[in-house]
Amino acid sequence: MRSETAHPARWWHALDEDRIQCDLCPRDCTLKEGQRGLCYVRKAEGGRMTLTTYGRSSGFCVDPIEKKPLNHFYPGTSVFSFGTAGCNLACKFCQNWDISKSRDADTLADAASPEEIAAAAHRLGCKSVAFTYNDPVIFAEYAMDVAAACHRLDMQTVAVTAGYIHPQPAVEFFASMDAANVDLKGFTEAFYVRHCGAHLQPVLDTLKYLVRETQVWTEITTLLIPTLNDSDEEVRALAQWIARELGPDVPLHFTAFHPDYRMKELPPTPTQTLTRARRIAREEGLHYVYTGNVHDRDGGTTHCPGCQAALVVRDWYEISTCAITPEGRCPNCGAAIAGRYQVFGAPFGARRIVVSLHR
Repeated sequence: MRSETAHPARWWHALDEDRIQCDLCPRDCTLKEGQRGLCYVRKAEGGRMTLTTYGRSSGFCVDPIEKKPLNHFYPGTSVFSFGTAGCNLACKFCQNWDISKSRDADTLADAASPEEIAAAAHRLGCKSVAFTYNDPVIFAEYAMDVAAACHRLDMQTVAVTAGYIHPQPAVEFFASMDAANVDLKGFTEAFYVRHCGAHLQPVLDTLKYLVRETQVWTEITTLLIPTLNDSDEEVRALAQWIARELGPDVPLHFTAFHPDYRMKELPPTPTQTLTRARRIAREEGLHYVYTGNVHDRDGGTTHCPGCQAALVVRDWYEISTCAITPEGRCPNCGAAIAGRYQVFGAPFGARRIVVSLHR
């Protein structure tokens, strides 16, 4: 088993001579010497807090940016993706549970400095680097250092996160990010408590902060789970909140659940459920609503909110057409299309490339 790397962590304070408290996320874990937080990777050690996964990853891949999913952030480009281990939520339906729930140091087989990651992504021609697979909030110090190295090479950075973070760390963490996809698990407190071991309001607060007070391009993903968070009433309430608090231009992705981890008794999400949710959200005024994890050309297509022209035609992660101008406008009517764009070249496609930094 690979030995841990004890890197000094931020966002904690001493309670007394025997305990410290983590101030990174709303769990507020209090730890005695040698104990770890629920995320498993932040540890009380020598009277301070350490991050035990700094500099180590569960693997590196090059993906299409649409897989994060981000449909309005340089469509068709490639993103260098990596994560570590652990998570600060306890979702029973976790789709990446082998990584996020890992307690095995062998999961972190790939060691890499921030500079090595940035150099590899740059060498491979990636537009951006994504902190994903598990939540980058819990390895924020590592992610922020990688982001700094990426920015020095003129690459963008992406956080794929559940948004479960305290306000002050959020300011510092997201200052390092150019884009974020926030996983809004559901839209009731009961769902968060029963199925995620967390609370809804901190996630809503993170979303409001990102959209209202930062330049971070933000999209939202909700995994629709049959009978648990897929009712018309909950979907409508979620869409109404986004329209009212964030505005109609924030893209929303409804993605399909598949039975996994501790929720294998429920069926996969029917495509009809995603289509229905998309229809409801558009009825509530959202301009960009997508379906994910299914083949659905209409549900993957970006339409102009002005003339309704199909501007980016997608089927899963494959783009067949991208007509948005580099300035982010519809070529037909001139309407602004929210997002970040550049001259569209050959799309990266749906492939995934597994990368080894040390051959």
